[in-house]
Amino acid sequence: MICFEQVTFRYSEDGPTVLRDLNLEIPAGELVLLLGATGSGKTTFLRAINGLVPHFTGGHLTGNISVNGRSTRVNHPRELADLVGFVPQDPVSGFVTDLVEDELAYSMECLGIDPPVMRRRVEEILDLLGLTELRNRPLHTLSGGQQQRVAIGSVLTAQPEVLVLDEPTSALDPGAAEEVLAALHRLVHDLGVTVVLAEHRLERVMQYCDSILLLENGSVQSGSPSELMQTSSIAPPVIHLGRLAGWDPLPISIRDARRVAPPLRALLANHSPRIQAVPTHSPRIAEIRKVQCAFGKKIVLRGVDLDLDAGEITALMGRNGAGKSTLLRTLVGLKDQTKGTIHINGVDPHTLSAKDLLRHVGFVPQEPHDLFESLSVAAECKSSDTDAGCPPGTTRALLALMAPDVQDGTHPRDLSEGQQMLLALCLIVAAKPPLLLLDEPTRGLDYPTKKKLGEVLRGLATSGHSILLATHDVELVAELATRVVIMGDGEIVANGPTQSVVTGSPMFAPQVSKVLAPDHWITVEQIAQALNRELA
Repeated sequence: MICFEQVTFRYSEDGPTVLRDLNLEIPAGELVLLLGATGSGKTTFLRAINGLVPHFTGGHLTGNISVNGRSTRVNHPRELADLVGFVPQDPVSGFVTDLVEDELAYSMECLGIDPPVMRRRVEEILDLLGLTELRNRPLHTLSGGQQQRVAIGSVLTAQPEVLVLDEPTSALDPGAAEEVLAALHRLVHDLGVTVVLAEHRLERVMQYCDSILLLENGSVQSGSPSELMQTSSIAPPVIHLGRLAGWDPLPISIRDARRVAPPLRALLANHSPRIQAVPTHSPRIAEIRKVQCAFGKKIVLRGVDLDLDAGEITALMGRNGAGKSTLLRTLVGLKDQTKGTIHINGVDPHTLSAKDLLRHVGFVPQEPHDLFESLSVAAECKSSDTDAGCPPGTTRALLALMAPDVQDGTHPRDLSEGQQMLLALCLIVAAKPPLLLLDEPTRGLDYPTKKKLGEVLRGLATSGHSILLATHDVELVAELATRVVIMGDGEIVANGPTQSVVTGSPMFAPQVSKVLAPDHWITVEQIAQALNRELA
């Protein structure tokens, strides 16, 4: 179905080679997972399938890419629209209408599909992706995860033979992610659609894929999940657990792991999971009292009460649309509350200027490019040092730790989604605000980079900062958070130590917890310490 023949690509004549001498074929009717480190070229690979690379991005491509016999060299993306559907990392960038239902119908209008057929397909996709209640909502009022589902639905209504998705579950809560992946699985098995997707949260998608493409240094290695997971450093927790326990073959799914887990349970019988301590008697950084917030007539926050203390890393979780991003934006003064009070270090953030605000609270949004003002990475870092009042080179040194491959002269918006997030994080962290707010900070980040992020955040917490991160990344929460707050319909429905909250939640439990439930183990590292073994 998809054929790469001697394909090499670079964005400029003297730039680095992103794809190098690729020769591969993706059969029809398979779900293929594309793996690779942050910034390794996964998005470039995906965009090459429908001709966005190089017809839209520019660059130098040699060799040939064909989809069902049609060459992307001579067929532009618009001429492949009936064959290939593409969902980008940033769903908003692809929207062309104002309302959910109109967006779902737009691609069919472009293809000249009869109105009765359009109406039927819209209804099917609304049901398939759980969008029925949102059909008449303006797109700009949706949460990031809801926008992601609309973007996927707008492509599915055209019923393409090939579906290409870049980080399709990165902004989705675990339940919505399962629904989307199950829908893709049905498309592959029931309708023979070929699906190629890039995803960093392997714990979600591994069990669904037929094969894996591992992109490293511009080259691709292909194989089945069981083959590539034997040695790959990019692997979900269940694989690392299997390596630690010596399971052979390695389990790909939770179900497989539970079947072989009894001997490991026996080894752990005399050990108790070490509970991560929540700081006590720490200075209060933020007080949120009875905060209510609304968009028009829709109440989004309903009397939220929350205290945030120094030394804490608090994870804010909940399904898409629960109010997590609204709470963060309210705390930083970007959204006014209709009722209630907010004090950060004793000050109401809504009364502060932008320059003074950074001395109290820093905010990294879901769309990190909103923070960029300069034409190069170096200029952004220099400007950040000036705004934060920190020594020259502080921001750049932090970025070098997090993303060593990022070059000074690169335009910030030319970075990968994950690299943009890291740059935005460094711009804010350099100022060392007492309260740091992060909205989905691991979008586009691979496991090693997430580990570096965790080290930075732990260091900030240890030095007395309070961190509140809104995330759907349950594995990050298990590794990093000291406390978990779960929101539902604008209210806080759970608030407590990480282990007690996530192990009691079917939706937000990490892989290790699901394998070893009802015991309260949540990370592979905990088990390695209990057994006095080295992690593979």
